[in-house]
Amino acid sequence: MPDQQTPLADRLGTPIERPLPLPSGNALFGSDVVAETLRALEIPFIALNPGASYRGLHDSLVNYLGNVQPQMLLCLHEEHAVAIAQGYAKVTGKPMAAAVHSNVGLMHATMAIFNAWCDRMPVLVLGATGPVDAPKRRPWIDWIHTARDQGALIRAYTKWDDQPASAEAAREALLRACWLARTAPMGPVYVNLDAGMQEAPLADPLPPIDASRFVPDVAAGVSAELVAQAVAMLHQARQPVILMGRGSRREQAWDNRVALAEALRARVVTDLKIGAVFPTEHPLHTGAPASFPVPEAAQAIAAADVILSLDWVDLAGTLKAACGTAAPAGKVINVSLDHQLHNGWSMDHQALPPADLFIAAGADTVVAAMLAHLPLQAKGAAESSSHPDVVAEPGAISVAQMLLALLHALGTRAVSLLHVSLSWNAALWPFRHPLDFIGSDGGGGIGGGPGIAVGAALALRGSGRLPVAVCGDGDFLMGNTSLWTAVHYNIPLLVVVANNRSFFNDELHQERVARTRNRPVENRWIGQRIADPEIDLAQLAQAQGAQGFGPITDGADLAATFRRAIEAVEGGAVVVVDVRVAPGYAPAATAAMLRG
Repeated sequence: MPDQQTPLADRLGTPIERPLPLPSGNALFGSDVVAETLRALEIPFIALNPGASYRGLHDSLVNYLGNVQPQMLLCLHEEHAVAIAQGYAKVTGKPMAAAVHSNVGLMHATMAIFNAWCDRMPVLVLGATGPVDAPKRRPWIDWIHTARDQGALIRAYTKWDDQPASAEAAREALLRACWLARTAPMGPVYVNLDAGMQEAPLADPLPPIDASRFVPDVAAGVSAELVAQAVAMLHQARQPVILMGRGSRREQAWDNRVALAEALRARVVTDLKIGAVFPTEHPLHTGAPASFPVPEAAQAIAAADVILSLDWVDLAGTLKAACGTAAPAGKVINVSLDHQLHNGWSMDHQALPPADLFIAAGADTVVAAMLAHLPLQAKGAAESSSHPDVVAEPGAISVAQMLLALLHALGTRAVSLLHVSLSWNAALWPFRHPLDFIGSDGGGGIGGGPGIAVGAALALRGSGRLPVAVCGDGDFLMGNTSLWTAVHYNIPLLVVVANNRSFFNDELHQERVARTRNRPVENRWIGQRIADPEIDLAQLAQAQGAQGFGPITDGADLAATFRRAIEAVEGGAVVVVDVRVAPGYAPAATAAMLRG
């Protein structure tokens, strides 16, 4: 069993920055308490873009802790720091930290915090202001970087925030923040550290505490009566449907979901906005995972006499897409804790859905409780995977051709899909394990994909799974400098860019507007195309120390390029493959965009 005080990077034989040792008898400061508390909370990493407002904490992480648990991960932008923490949480279900500089750094990070909020991921964001005591401020810079209520910038899309005024209060704030972040429904939290508090010497060391006693696991109770009522409704149903929503990456939870569907003989629908929660090749799985229900899934929902929603994202919208403006004919059982986070600022809670039975509990907990009431069925055999052969045709590359070439090149490897582009067609890529796909960015914030992929790849390092992200070109261009962090800290990762040289999603929106106004749809590209000049994405990767392949413009070159890229990642490299694809989305996605 490795020493848990040894950095993960060292345990995997990877070099990291090592500080010189601290002299004996050195004085203690407020920020040392903050750093010590992060270690007590077993925070493994802290992604950051440096800034003077938390220079005290930075010093404590390096010189007091020795850059060990948490280990610092230098990022080139605050948005990347939070995105990396979100990606780590998506794999592990646990928080890591991100530090952002003052009000300006927090403003940079807001998009990533919103993504983590909508994704219901635990992220511990540390900020700073400084100093609150005005006479201690440096001229000009400390004044413009001090805010009276900095947490107000993100209070509508964090679970909790605080600005402690002493080292003792900072320790309690961190304990509470970490506890709330990882308690369902999970989400990001923010602790703002006064620069004066960080840099003030401690008169006396704080008494030691056992951090585990202050961050207890919270098991939401499940009403046995409501569970029995739900099981009875589902037992009597002739055409039950389960909407498998948010769920953990635990294999036992995955197995429980499969067992529930088989015991009820219920058809299952899954969502591309969240991670894999059910095997897509299972005979009971209906339609391909998608951000909007595909026709087969919509038909099953409309025909269902009982619908079990397990923390489904946008239940009302899905029911409307399947049933039209009329309420669904079937009874709806809604299982969720998400209502606890809903507020009046963000509409990420979506429209209000009908519910004939509501169970306020975690979906995985309710699934396990339901299984206790049901006889288990023989395990259903998964359908065999039958994907079209890759045709190495010269000429323009379709997204489907790129996807199939990548799938064939990966072969039988255990692969974790960390991000997918809007053009992704999930019907061609099976999910067989909870880590086969970790879900979308959450908030639709373009630019989050690369950073999330880096954080997820960090969490997967040493797991034996190959981390792969497929990004659109717009997403990659906004977030590509997060790859420097992956290269610097030896985090292997394969990024494939589906490069259509356009913000194509908005081309479809402009087409819809033009059609409704009887105007030329041929003009939809203006103000959307990323061309003249075209950007060499492979060179952007190479400039940061990654390996870059492409641009690949001929489908005949895909197979060999992907083989070389995969071999490089297996050798420890960060690799970007720029594939010039023809614009176009999966049919269901295109239809939904042109409708909405």
